[in-house]
Amino acid sequence: MNKFNIYIGLCLLLTLFACSKGSTPAPTGPVTPAPVPGSFSFNALKVNGTFNGFNYVNVNNTPVIKLSFSTVLDRNSVAGAVTLKNKAGAAVNFTTAYENGDSSVVITPTLDYITKYSVDVNTGLKSKSGGDLQSALNVQLTTAINPADKFPIISDNELLDLIQKQTLKYFYDFGHPTSGLARERNTSGDIVTTGGSGFGIMAIVAGINRGFISRADGLARLQKMVGFLKNNAAKFHGAFPHWLNGATGAVQPFSTLDNGADLIETSFLMQGLLTARQYFNGQGADETALRADINTLWNGVEWDWFRQNGQNTLYWHWSPNNAWAINMKITGWNEGLIAYVLGASSNTHAIPKAVYDNGWAGNGSMRNGASYYGIPLPLGPPQGGPLFFAHYSFLGINPNGLSDAYADYGVQNKAHSLINYNYCVANPNNKNGYGASCWGLTASDIENGYTASSPTNDVGVIAPTAAIASLPYTPTESMAALRFFYYKLGDKMWGQYGFYDAFNLTDPWFATSTLAIDQGPQIVMIENYRSGLLWNLFMSCPEIKTGMKNLGFNSPNL
Repeated sequence: MNKFNIYIGLCLLLTLFACSKGSTPAPTGPVTPAPVPGSFSFNALKVNGTFNGFNYVNVNNTPVIKLSFSTVLDRNSVAGAVTLKNKAGAAVNFTTAYENGDSSVVITPTLDYITKYSVDVNTGLKSKSGGDLQSALNVQLTTAINPADKFPIISDNELLDLIQKQTLKYFYDFGHPTSGLARERNTSGDIVTTGGSGFGIMAIVAGINRGFISRADGLARLQKMVGFLKNNAAKFHGAFPHWLNGATGAVQPFSTLDNGADLIETSFLMQGLLTARQYFNGQGADETALRADINTLWNGVEWDWFRQNGQNTLYWHWSPNNAWAINMKITGWNEGLIAYVLGASSNTHAIPKAVYDNGWAGNGSMRNGASYYGIPLPLGPPQGGPLFFAHYSFLGINPNGLSDAYADYGVQNKAHSLINYNYCVANPNNKNGYGASCWGLTASDIENGYTASSPTNDVGVIAPTAAIASLPYTPTESMAALRFFYYKLGDKMWGQYGFYDAFNLTDPWFATSTLAIDQGPQIVMIENYRSGLLWNLFMSCPEIKTGMKNLGFNSPNL
């Protein structure tokens, strides 16, 4: 054997030895990867057997929520992927069941009434084969009102008594201990409100007349309030600021520039004081002194000063630091009619008719004349604006049979109220809960804020004061709303000072606040509906009769 053959043999032996070292021969073809589980999709949703998109309202408190998918689910992944939370983000327990061969998961919770919930399914949901859900899923649920009555049924007269008496506690029991004036709201501490105190004075008069408090106690409270206003409270040309410190009488600025006189707030206060002056008509020394002090305050207001250098209009604000910087004219149609009526009625600083015609009425530009829901509206913005326009000036001014060159005011206020009502019944923005027994858009608290709600600024918030204070204009519609607020929402809306300020059933929220300017009109307008008391008192003022006649008003009450 030659050397070459020996060499070849050795190479073959080495090759065979090297191959025997591995247990698996090297692959000789392409490698096939292990299969990856396919993703899957959401197929169908039913809440209580019905599909209605992904937002459900008026849901019962034990709904059945069925979520169906395109494949069989891994049950072990469901607990971590499917959650139910309330609006505050708190998790809610539910029971889980499976249908359609485990391709559908059915959850059944027990929920609170009038609460918003969110059902979320995240992409951590797995199929039985290990696949992922392609897209997350969100379902919104808002539960219905508990249909049970929250309080025993009583007669309508008893219910009106109850609302007046309970709401009066805001002004009488919760009045500021030093000044007796009305706190701005139930969390305001020492801040008292000038206009809201005027409403509160009228409420106290109504309360005395109803026997909720004695005449002596009511007189003592009025003496405290009037004495503080006369001797302690800041005044500017006889007018008061929007807010005061109820302990010291110092200005509590309403805003950076608004740290002086507020003529509209002063007007609401004077409306109340003149009403009280007419009510406390006894010849005893206490009542005589009260009337004299009220006259001092009333005659001290320099209405003509607020013409800003003799213009034919009134201005809302004046500041000792900022003068006329806010520069806001009081122009109609809004809550400001009372300022012009009082200005024309002043014994000491009267304004002429030209200021009313030009400044308030805009020589007719405040007219509307359009119809909404088939109801002609004489004055004001489209669809009437917030309902407090029909309340604040008319706590004392009786609109029934009252007319001038621009409108019949009984017709105006009834039209405004009915348009507001009909808007809520029509509910063009699909706000949850709106209807014939749940209506009333006006200025009020909203969640995390405050706004003047109206048909053209509808954020879904109903304020009880809107419908209740419209009782003289829409008695049937207002009583239906009042019953609903008390009997159906009373567990959420009824408190120690009457109804809380507002609520939202679309994105459920309930105020815990009470505001003087919303509580007062309820008591006063209920009383005007029942007896006309506050209207009769205010309209009996001889100055008011003269002033309103001078402005061109006609009324059997003048």
